[in-house]
Amino acid sequence: MASSAIGKLSREEFRRQKDLDAARKAGTAPAALDEEGKPINPHIPQYISQAPWYLDTGAPSLSHQRRPTDDRTSDKLENWYDRGVRAGPAAKKYRKGACENCGAMTHKKQDCLERPRKKGAKFTNKDIQADEIIQEVAAGYDAKRDRWNGYDPSEHKKIYEEYEVIEAARKKLREEEIDNQTTTDLAAVRKVAKAGKEKKGVDPDFGSSDEEDADDDKYADAADAVGQKLDTKTRITVRNLRIREDTAKYLMNLDPESAYYDPKTRSMRDAPLRSVAPEDAKFAGENFFRYSGEAPEVQKLQLFAWQATQRGNDIHLNAGPTQGQFLHEEYKDKKEKLKEVTKDSILEKYGGEQYLDKAPKEIVDGQTENYVEYSRTGQIIKGNERAKARSKYPEDVYINNHTSVWGSWYDVSSGIWGYACCHSGVHMSYCAGQAGKEASYASTAQALLASSSDSMSDPSAREVAAESRGRIEQNYSKRRVGEGDVSLDKDRLAEALSEERKRKVRGGDDDDRFSKKTKGMEISSHDVTEEELEAYRMSRRNMEDPMANYVDTEDRY
Repeated sequence: MASSAIGKLSREEFRRQKDLDAARKAGTAPAALDEEGKPINPHIPQYISQAPWYLDTGAPSLSHQRRPTDDRTSDKLENWYDRGVRAGPAAKKYRKGACENCGAMTHKKQDCLERPRKKGAKFTNKDIQADEIIQEVAAGYDAKRDRWNGYDPSEHKKIYEEYEVIEAARKKLREEEIDNQTTTDLAAVRKVAKAGKEKKGVDPDFGSSDEEDADDDKYADAADAVGQKLDTKTRITVRNLRIREDTAKYLMNLDPESAYYDPKTRSMRDAPLRSVAPEDAKFAGENFFRYSGEAPEVQKLQLFAWQATQRGNDIHLNAGPTQGQFLHEEYKDKKEKLKEVTKDSILEKYGGEQYLDKAPKEIVDGQTENYVEYSRTGQIIKGNERAKARSKYPEDVYINNHTSVWGSWYDVSSGIWGYACCHSGVHMSYCAGQAGKEASYASTAQALLASSSDSMSDPSAREVAAESRGRIEQNYSKRRVGEGDVSLDKDRLAEALSEERKRKVRGGDDDDRFSKKTKGMEISSHDVTEEELEAYRMSRRNMEDPMANYVDTEDRY
């Protein structure tokens, strides 16, 4: 199974191969071995174990599924030819088959790199060159296509040396021309320099060369740096870079929450120090300069020129700034006149001119009685409070003689909402004012119990009233029986336990226990006390206990 058959198998061979594969899968036959002696898993599918025709060796193998070993030593950039290496000493006589020009055996005359001689070494037997060493460098894919492979960095020093020699000769020539000047008159020197400017290009005043400046100007237009523009005709450099002595904009305030600085355009629009007045600050942000002085007027003028150009008018601020200024002024005058004409026509047709009269400026900007308190930095502390947000529902609307809205009062004892002006818990009721508050308080259970307790002088009656008051508070309050700190009476608890045992003996239900209490012929409603609830909890059987019915039946040792 692990090998691909060479040629066509007969029917018997194919059946034998199938039986062998089945035995190998069952484990009764040993697995096939590859060329390295490793067993091949018989459960590998045939499309994986079978090698393609161009990699088939005729033996079982899985080498076509493994990654081939990649020797990348040929891609190293250090492997290159040794230039100028010769093989030992040169011959003294010409040898047959050697180069006719230099006498080396490694190449022919048409491939010789030596200077062609008038008479070759074949005829003179002189200056015979040594044979070159033919080197075989196995370069890989990357090494073949590397344009810097084999480059010697030391060769670049020759360029520096050549330029240094040229610069030294130029300085020497300049010094000689200055020394050859026989006159000391500055005007005569300038006249001579001007006359020979086209030929020599020498300025004797400063010792500079126009030829050198011309070389610099040749590449000045193509080498504009970011933030500056060099005009080679006017020799003016427009710079957007800061002077080295000035503090950078992003260093004026190191707070990360301060003004944003754009490093690409070197711009900071907002002021870095907000606490300093823009007039006193060293840098108040670019927006301060952009919207101060004559900058807004220039922007409006430029916008007018663009809009006029779109409408078909030939206006260009750089070509005709005076024309653009006059046209802008004329446009503003016509716009104001048209505005006045439109206003007069509307007032004449519809009227209402008396409503357009404004109060005098002295009254509008005069003193007021509104109290406003400012801080040391000029910010308003008190007097200009923020207006509260209003909802979409009507607010502060009082109905039925009420002076407060519904939901402004909450009764803790009964747990209902009402009006704070009259303590009424009925919605849309009529307000009774203070009388309503007194009536509402008099109708509460606490007030009724308090009035009845005053009329009782017997201590036993007081205890009964207190107990009933506690039960009423328990029923109307949020606290339920058995919650919070519970104080139990021992005598009542013992009595409740005995009653609970009697009830279980009678076989009474739990519903009858907490519904009504029958004593003789008297039937009265009964409220569960803390002692009765505790007795019920103590006497009931916990059916959820997994060990409740457990009986140990095993013998003990």
